[in-house]
Amino acid sequence: MIADRDAVLRLLETGFSRLRVLVVGDVMIDRYIVGDVERISPEAPVPVLRQAREYSRPGGAANVAMNLAGLGLQTTLAGFVGDDSHAGELRKLMAAAGVDASGLVESELPTIAKTRVVSRTQQLLRIDVESREMHPPDADSSLRAKALDAVAGADAVILSDYAKGALSEGLCGTVIRAARAKGIPVLVDPKTRNLAKYAGATTICPNLQELSAATGVDAHRTGELLQAGRDLLPALGIDFLTVTMSEKGIRVLRHDGLLEEIHSPARAREVFDVSGAGDTVIATLAAGLAGGLAVDSAVELANVAAGIVVAKLGTVPVAAHEIVAELTMSSGIASADKVLDFDRAVSRVAEWRASGESIVFTNGCFDLLHIGHITLLEDCRRFGSKLIVGMNTDRSVSELKGPSRPIVGENERTKVMAALGSVDMVVLFDEETPLKLIRAMKPDVLVKGGDYRVETVVGHEDVMAAGGRVEIVPTVEGFSTSNIVKRMVEGAGS
Repeated sequence: MIADRDAVLRLLETGFSRLRVLVVGDVMIDRYIVGDVERISPEAPVPVLRQAREYSRPGGAANVAMNLAGLGLQTTLAGFVGDDSHAGELRKLMAAAGVDASGLVESELPTIAKTRVVSRTQQLLRIDVESREMHPPDADSSLRAKALDAVAGADAVILSDYAKGALSEGLCGTVIRAARAKGIPVLVDPKTRNLAKYAGATTICPNLQELSAATGVDAHRTGELLQAGRDLLPALGIDFLTVTMSEKGIRVLRHDGLLEEIHSPARAREVFDVSGAGDTVIATLAAGLAGGLAVDSAVELANVAAGIVVAKLGTVPVAAHEIVAELTMSSGIASADKVLDFDRAVSRVAEWRASGESIVFTNGCFDLLHIGHITLLEDCRRFGSKLIVGMNTDRSVSELKGPSRPIVGENERTKVMAALGSVDMVVLFDEETPLKLIRAMKPDVLVKGGDYRVETVVGHEDVMAAGGRVEIVPTVEGFSTSNIVKRMVEGAGS
């Protein structure tokens, strides 16, 4: 469990948005062709894939940047792309995620692309597009200049090295010296045996195989390998070594006389795909350190994030709301975390949208929750992946229903609503209508129950103008809070 969970949650909700992280490294695009295999080709003994869909995601250093953006940080990406369609597609993906891609340098070499052919969850084939030639000297100089310019506005720097040629020894040294002179952390994901290339960084984050390659110690002799890692620290001049150990979690190695270490065990979770997990670890660790977290809390945060992404298929970045949900569920307060004020709600909706979630909004007083309400909320959930409930404050309910209402106060109403599995967020509004909320949330689907027509639903024009839609769902006959109250009063008087 994270030692300073409250500080972490504050960062995840609003604190990360004020921070900027620079990612320099090997940029690539991951493409997926997905379908079903039902037969073997008559032309050769190979499976025939009947393609169902095709999509692309940023990979390598670009995936590190996507993870940072998903956490809510301002992110700058620097690296090489080619003059090709893959570069154009990558730039569009970066722009959609809010990543500043002004550090990308166009090279004569093609954009690195990896195409995976997948049947259900089984990868059948991978096709790589990349050149083994060196980038031209002028391109190297341009990348170094852009990276140095970006360091000036950064709160942390990540060197994401996939050994594809972007991170030369000279560029690494220049960026590390500039960042350390500015007093900001530098984190390295290495793919080379020579860790001296990253001397002076704050931390290097190898996995067991990478550490084995750098030290010459067998990866299965864990104790000896970790000791060899410790022995590297003085010569490298780094603060600590962060070793990712697959199902064994993360180990932080120091060499300060006390050999102080941090061990963050992996969290049990079904693993679908480990691709991109290392990108998530270094991105989340950098975000935590940039936000002022202690190393142990930042490492725990990174471990939680890694546990989330390995349960996804393909190179998929983590989102802040997923970590918030994981932390609050493990603390037994998931329902409380669903009740947000206006600013935190807007921030979380932005995170959901960046992660590709579809947003549904409905509203009401929800005084004396009954079967009609439950049916409405279950109907709402059919229209999207995240349901937001706007709830009138006590003052607002009194204005609408009279001085005898509400029967149940807003604190209790929000807690009951948040306890429902179909609801992802509850936000109070004090106005007569939820128009301010609707305009801020920009839902994909606006839902109202009862005898409304689309044109009479508050906010319908805003939602439809933004490309969303309005759904009217029938109410459960005979159930309303007013009817229940009436029957209670009549019963008491008889």
